[in-house]
Amino acid sequence: MFKPSPTMMARLRLTTKQVNGGYYKGNRTGSMGHFEKNGTYKIDWEKVRHYVVPDDLESFELTPFVSRKVQPKRDQYVKQIDRNGRVVTVVDSLKGQDYINIWGDKNAEEVVARENAEKGHTAESSQTSQ
Repeated sequence: MFKPSPTMMARLRLTTKQVNGGYYKGNRTGSMGHFEKNGTYKIDWEKVRHYVVPDDLESFELTPFVSRKVQPKRDQYVKQIDRNGRVVTVVDSLKGQDYINIWGDKNAEEVVARENAEKGHTAESSQTSQ
């Protein structure tokens, strides 16, 4: 089995598996504080990033990272259910099937194309098996 030489180990990337617990590599974001002796993290507010919004956004020349057309996200998922002929609004968690239904409603052409591709694939496999 291949075992790297010490000089090659110096060039390999350092991972959390190669050192004892407490090692945190980070993602080039920089620290925003320090660890106290009791293990808690103390935030140094001088190091915290502050993002300043321009006063007049309409005449500001730079474009935003997020489109202005994006609607604010609700804190809770709300869906409407038909119960005994009445439409009731219910606050609920977003389940997997709910997400698939919402995605299918917004991407109808892609759903139809996928269904057609699956039908064509099953027809070809049934012809080859005969």
